[in-house]
Amino acid sequence: MSQKTPEQRLADAGLQLPAAQKPSGNYVPVRRFGQLLFVAGHGPKDADGHYMCGRLSGESDIARGYEAARAAALNLLATVKESVGDLDAVEAVLKVLGMVNADPAFTAHPKVIDGCSDVLVTAFGERGLHARSAVGMGSLPHGMSVEIEAILVLK
Repeated sequence: MSQKTPEQRLADAGLQLPAAQKPSGNYVPVRRFGQLLFVAGHGPKDADGHYMCGRLSGESDIARGYEAARAAALNLLATVKESVGDLDAVEAVLKVLGMVNADPAFTAHPKVIDGCSDVLVTAFGERGLHARSAVGMGSLPHGMSVEIEAILVLK
């Protein structure tokens, strides 16, 4: 019996990868060093290519932030796939930095960034478990609600 690919696991969960995003500045979306893959910050673009924007300020914004973090994770994985050719090349997700555009009183950053972590574990199973930071920011590029960057190791 063959093992499911990360994309098949995502599809089983009703998720699919979008087209990879292009950088919005003078940087590369991915930098490889040996077997390490450093993935630049990715935002949550929706199916129409628009950023999911807005500052999170209260409990009622957690679900919106969670969905934005899911979208950012899918965008990040699309870039990884474009860079290495196949998500099966990923041995493990090592570290995730999740940044949340939040009011100073907002404290549910981990619940928001769980949207990203849940996508990574769905795609890779135990290989998707990672160390993580979830932090608040006064603003993010394009006004987006979250930004996610990651470090992965390749097979």
